[in-house]
Amino acid sequence: MTKLIIFDLDGTLLDTREDIANACNYALRMCGCPERRLDEYNMLVGRGIYNLFRGALPPEKRNEEAVLEMKSHFVPYYNRHIDDCTRPYPGITEMLDALSEKGIAFAIASNKYQEGTEALAAKFFGKYGFIKILGQRDGMPIKPDPGIVLEAMESLPGISQAEVIYCGDSDVDMQTGNNAGVRTIGVTWGFRTREELSAYNTWILAESPEEITKAVVRDSE
Repeated sequence: MTKLIIFDLDGTLLDTREDIANACNYALRMCGCPERRLDEYNMLVGRGIYNLFRGALPPEKRNEEAVLEMKSHFVPYYNRHIDDCTRPYPGITEMLDALSEKGIAFAIASNKYQEGTEALAAKFFGKYGFIKILGQRDGMPIKPDPGIVLEAMESLPGISQAEVIYCGDSDVDMQTGNNAGVRTIGVTWGFRTREELSAYNTWILAESPEEITKAVVRDSE
């Protein structure tokens, strides 16, 4: 029986790619570096902003000084433009409505920096009362370390791993769920491929949010 679903954010609940790409390309310009194509961000997003910057920078400029300079440009710009193009994927709000009616709790565990994670969750999903909204925080390990999933589970004392699902769109997400000992749902509408997700022991591969609703409702009856 499912009592808690922990969601990744970027590429799972929200299509954030264009706003992230625009902010990162702005930071690259400010650092005197060439911009990246939009499609390149499919593989750059999802491993935290420091790894985003390392991947976006030209190889000869991938040093910590450049990464910190990128952050100084990226974060203020992204905070101002965080929802210019970002929207929930089709069917996401309907899925959350249906599952919340069944009494299932929700949380977010993202590699997006904490401030950005909280801002987007509040704007698009505030009515759902997510029990925990967790992003990348300095001094805390990022996914695929399972700590972020286990921290979210602490908000429901007594919950077992068998009652938890972690849902995401990348290999990092599937590894995170596996490392935490919970079931995983891989979503195929996000930034990565079905082939990448199917390499892991997923509970289901979902082609649409409706498929998640049906599977979780069956599991909870």
